[in-house]
Amino acid sequence: MKELSLNILDIAENSVKAGATLTEITVDENGSTLSITIKDNGSGMPAQTLAAVTDPFYTTRTTRSVGLGIPLIKMSAEQTGGYLELKSKVADDADATHGTELFALYYKNHIDFTPLGDVISTVTTLIQGHPDVDFTFVHRTEYGEVRLETAALREVLGEVSLASYEVIKWITEYLREQYDEI
Repeated sequence: MKELSLNILDIAENSVKAGATLTEITVDENGSTLSITIKDNGSGMPAQTLAAVTDPFYTTRTTRSVGLGIPLIKMSAEQTGGYLELKSKVADDADATHGTELFALYYKNHIDFTPLGDVISTVTTLIQGHPDVDFTFVHRTEYGEVRLETAALREVLGEVSLASYEVIKWITEYLREQYDEI
């Protein structure tokens, strides 16, 4: 993928498919590193799935025989000298702490570093496509932080759908304003 934001979109979509009601996306930029953490409260993965999921020829889909989301984010991190970590707890085995957490570390000064890309479009696409799921997005840099929590928006908006044009337009402008400040 040409942008890390597309990897974020793909992994967050997997969280929703796993039944997550909350997906937390955190991007931390610190000097020469960038890390991405995507944590959800979905159904989680059993140990054998967790061990196989980085193989591009492993997938749970029935429509094709490859699954590239996690293998691509792993490859993009490793190409920069970074790494990928995955943790998961299955809903049956772990009371309220079930779900999956992905952590990818990148070295930004490496020639193979993939740019972060358009995270605003990624976040708004997730919200518009899944208005009943909560997303928390945080992007921390040495200059400041960008943050959006759909649970807080839902409290203010009440019955108004997060997928409505006006809300998505406001979210886009809100995120842009935060990025302009940092």
